[in-house]
Amino acid sequence: MTVSRIGLVVHGGREEAVRAADSVRTWCAARAVQCTDIDVWNEGERHSASDEVESAGDPDLIVTLGGDGTFLRGARLAAEHDALVLGVDFGRVGFLTEVPVTMMHSALDAVREGRITVEHRMMLTMRSSCPLKVPEDMEALVRYGRGPLLPPPRVRADCTSGGEWGIALHVTALNDVVLEKLSRDRQVSVGVYLAGRLLAAYSADALLVATPTGSTAYSFAAGGPVVSPRAEGLVFTPVAPHMAFNRSVVAAPDEPIGLRVLERSGQAAVSVDGQLRGVLDPGDWIGVYAAPRPLRAVRLGPMDFYGRLRERMRLTDAPAAVADGCAVPLWPATTPPPQDLAHLALPATPGSGAGAH
Repeated sequence: MTVSRIGLVVHGGREEAVRAADSVRTWCAARAVQCTDIDVWNEGERHSASDEVESAGDPDLIVTLGGDGTFLRGARLAAEHDALVLGVDFGRVGFLTEVPVTMMHSALDAVREGRITVEHRMMLTMRSSCPLKVPEDMEALVRYGRGPLLPPPRVRADCTSGGEWGIALHVTALNDVVLEKLSRDRQVSVGVYLAGRLLAAYSADALLVATPTGSTAYSFAAGGPVVSPRAEGLVFTPVAPHMAFNRSVVAAPDEPIGLRVLERSGQAAVSVDGQLRGVLDPGDWIGVYAAPRPLRAVRLGPMDFYGRLRERMRLTDAPAAVADGCAVPLWPATTPPPQDLAHLALPATPGSGAGAH
């Protein structure tokens, strides 16, 4: 696999990530691979994904050094150019990054030599009834000591805009799109539409649409289901709804989800992967749907998602289940699966390969 240009996204607040970045640059220099740092705050303001990718010379591979937040930044860049993305793990409770720092060089070698698998992750995009804008006085209120906000999404010129279908926006979300209240003393009132049909009108703190990848992020914290990242679907979850029906709804990947701010509601903020991207007034709406192109994530082997779920969520066993003091036996079996199971996706035997972590 030809890798001639690498874009590097580094969590500058972690010394170990900064040191690892120097190691990546050294690896690239030894192999005549162009390596460009992508620093979205370099000039004091946030740039669009297309601007960042253009400044990096349209990289073939985006390498992120940090946790899940850093990976989300890299995924946004990779999706803009259909590049591969490789996450090196410096996080604490994340699910997105692929390899520990101790395997970073071997992972880069594997990419260059084509000894990888490419995992496709569903992403979200959106249309809206109007271009998204952030009021000038909002940035000071929501920064909380962080860097500048991302610019509002640009309108996509390659899509027909206007009319009942709204305006197509340059938006890619790997985790979720969230519509949330702005005022602490009142909830946001929203009509929710699935596949073009009204589901219900909610009064809630927030309404979110997540991908299977994002099911372990905000959606999980709001009581939503854990969904295998290999699945496809849109997970709709209300946050603190003032109604009896507070369940998540999982829609098919070709069923868009519309969120319309009702006339009696206050303003609502639109966040994409945790970044504020605009504010809607009563009567405005957004439509969230599967992006036509998935994220292409580098995998060194099959990822043990459920083992990672147990580890990262620090799941404990029910006392009644281990009352006799015996530990729960490990699985899977160590012998090859029988013929009628050969087509299934089963985890690798622990320790059998680089992707078994």
